[in-house]
Amino acid sequence: MGIFIYSMVVSMTLLLTAIGFALVYGVSRLPNFAHGGLYILTGYLVWGFLNRLGVNYIGATILSLIIVAAVGATIYQFVLKRVRGMPDSEIIASFSLGLAVMEGLRSLGLVGYAYTIPVFVRGTVVVAGVPVDWQRLIIIGVGLGVVAFLWAFTHYTKPGLALRAMAQDERAAMMLGIDSDLMAVVCLALGSALAAVAAITILPLGNITIETGYNVLIYAVAVCMIGGLGSWPGAVVAAFVLGFAQILTTAYISPQWHMVVVLLAILLTFIVRPSGLLGRQKQLEERV
Repeated sequence: MGIFIYSMVVSMTLLLTAIGFALVYGVSRLPNFAHGGLYILTGYLVWGFLNRLGVNYIGATILSLIIVAAVGATIYQFVLKRVRGMPDSEIIASFSLGLAVMEGLRSLGLVGYAYTIPVFVRGTVVVAGVPVDWQRLIIIGVGLGVVAFLWAFTHYTKPGLALRAMAQDERAAMMLGIDSDLMAVVCLALGSALAAVAAITILPLGNITIETGYNVLIYAVAVCMIGGLGSWPGAVVAAFVLGFAQILTTAYISPQWHMVVVLLAILLTFIVRPSGLLGRQKQLEERV
């Protein structure tokens, strides 16, 4: 039960860090490599609002979500919009922006172990004989809530249905009057807000460090590649596959193999299914 519960925690952690990246690429085909920078920026914003401006916890999280969502929309409007349709330029531009954010925060002296944000609820609870702290259970709850929200949003709201239409066939959606650039702005804002939600939920378990932003980007890309680029359900499945694989590796082999498992999973997936677990791009190309 301990392995199962903590595998669920790790899986939900991976899902939260990757779902924003998967959403942006799935709808607009934009690889937002600024994802890690936005994640860590959220942590420092919450810390700054709490410790420098004296804002309460709820206010700090709401303000941080709004700011990061606005930053994501701005990134598309002023940078990615100019290079959209040029894959190499999209990657370089977005990664450069993320790098600028993270290294800019480092240059401001935001390094060390003093930067932390408090947990939502202190204490632990025993689940099936396994002690688990409340924050990890909250991660599971938030992860399930995010998946449910995205499903409902993309099935029962007009903006969500427009995003689904863009993801399925951009040209057909444009012919029906859907503004591609507007949907991309909405998508970048929503994807950035999801990165912020992940940061607010996960970062209380540790310190806020610049290196965390790089790790989040690596895991987000890994989850999306294994699940299938452009497939949101694939990202969910891949997060659980990686989460359980990492915990089983840590429990029965060695913690040093933690990252190796991720790389091996990527290689194995590409050998067996080049499009990812639920991706269809390669199969469609071969059919044509």
